[in-house]
Amino acid sequence: MALGQRLEIRQGQSLVMTPQLQQAIKLLQLSNIELAEYCEAELEKNPLLERDETAPREDERESVEKLAASERADESLARDDFSKVTDLDASAQDNMYDDDPSQRMAAASGQPLTDWTTVRSAGRFDGEEDGLESTIAGGGTLKDHLDAQLAIAALLPADRMICMALIDAVDEAGYVRADLKEVAERLGTDVEDVEAVLGVLQGFDPVGIGARDLAECLSLQLKAKDRLDPAMAALLTRLDLLARRDMAGLCALCGVDSEDIADMIAEIRDLNPKPGLAFGSEQVAPVVPDVFVRVGPDGAWLIELNSDTLPRLLVNSRYYAKVSKNARDKDSKTYLTDCLNSANWLVKSLDQRARTILKVASEIVRQQDSFLAYGVRHLRPLNLRTVADAIQMHESTVSRVTSNKYIATPRGVFELKYFFTASIQAVNGAESHSAEAVRDRIREMIENEESRDILSDDRIVSLLTADGVNIARRTVAKYREALRIPSSVERRRLKAGV
Repeated sequence: MALGQRLEIRQGQSLVMTPQLQQAIKLLQLSNIELAEYCEAELEKNPLLERDETAPREDERESVEKLAASERADESLARDDFSKVTDLDASAQDNMYDDDPSQRMAAASGQPLTDWTTVRSAGRFDGEEDGLESTIAGGGTLKDHLDAQLAIAALLPADRMICMALIDAVDEAGYVRADLKEVAERLGTDVEDVEAVLGVLQGFDPVGIGARDLAECLSLQLKAKDRLDPAMAALLTRLDLLARRDMAGLCALCGVDSEDIADMIAEIRDLNPKPGLAFGSEQVAPVVPDVFVRVGPDGAWLIELNSDTLPRLLVNSRYYAKVSKNARDKDSKTYLTDCLNSANWLVKSLDQRARTILKVASEIVRQQDSFLAYGVRHLRPLNLRTVADAIQMHESTVSRVTSNKYIATPRGVFELKYFFTASIQAVNGAESHSAEAVRDRIREMIENEESRDILSDDRIVSLLTADGVNIARRTVAKYREALRIPSSVERRRLKAGV
């Protein structure tokens, strides 16, 4: 067979990721804050873009205000029932204060405990302004407080530099999270010098500041009270026994009887595991919903975008026509044409983004209408494919839309991804159950259990199976641990006060 050259014409289709398409995909997954920053950057570099200064209509403003009022009315419900608990520094910190549920919840959320707030608000009497409000108004942060003490500390210049580095490494709870060896290497000094300066920092106010872990924080406060005896020091080395309420193990470890252990535990409860939280910190911006959902006059769900957070941009065609007439060289004409195309594409992409978000949110509301009407127990299993097939879009598009987007409902503000939950099979082939709904059932069962009848994981499985939920014991244990609920043995010990 002879080899030769020839010309061939082939017709085919392929998707090319043009810069405009990449921009549209990027805009789709940005949050409202990130989108506003992106549009500000485009306004600075594109002379043909301008803000739409048209004020929103009065009826739109009133609608937003009514929805905000409804959102505030149900904020407590969303916080209590649906908020996800953040991880704490150590498991011992969670269970040390289990006698008081309110203090346990406060510790789990990273807030100062109720009694500690009273103790730490030194100098505050009845009739004075609230400490939190005055702290925020004053803008005093923990770093400012430590810097003020460093300014009057009698330290050598080298030690002062080390102390400044350590203060920068103190988190908002008051702990030094940096590795001392890395600090020493970065500053070109010895670890011993860094440890010595750390001891100076730990002498600053508030007591317990600059600790590297929970045990060291508590020991600093006990030392200041002259209560760090050998028995207490031994107890602080095994906070895990304290978290499990292993009184026999603590007695053997400390060499004292159960009454002394009870007194020592009471002293520890009077301490502050996060002394830095008494000061102001960087204020976190509240979550701004992208979509509002409310009940209409006919009982149907009304979905609308939060127009207050959407950038309003216009293309100044008159300015383009005026400037393009005076453009003589090729580069100027090319620049103006590129600016016009970019501005038109950005405005079009913003409109398409808004339509896509509204379309996805409407389908989610349609799928989860029972949850909006009756609560988390009626949350249905839902995945990206179900929504994508219903609105005839790709799963990746739905995934981008639901990232960093929030929806305000009569039951609170939720991320759109919250409504996508795994399914748990039902008994006898009935409709599947949402994993989030099952977790809520487990939480309620344990909250309502009697002190004489503590529910084990196997017992919870039996009760859920009787309700039509086909679930394994290890799944119950996983959900219980995710809810930060101790085991049945620990709960029995806690409720018995042992």
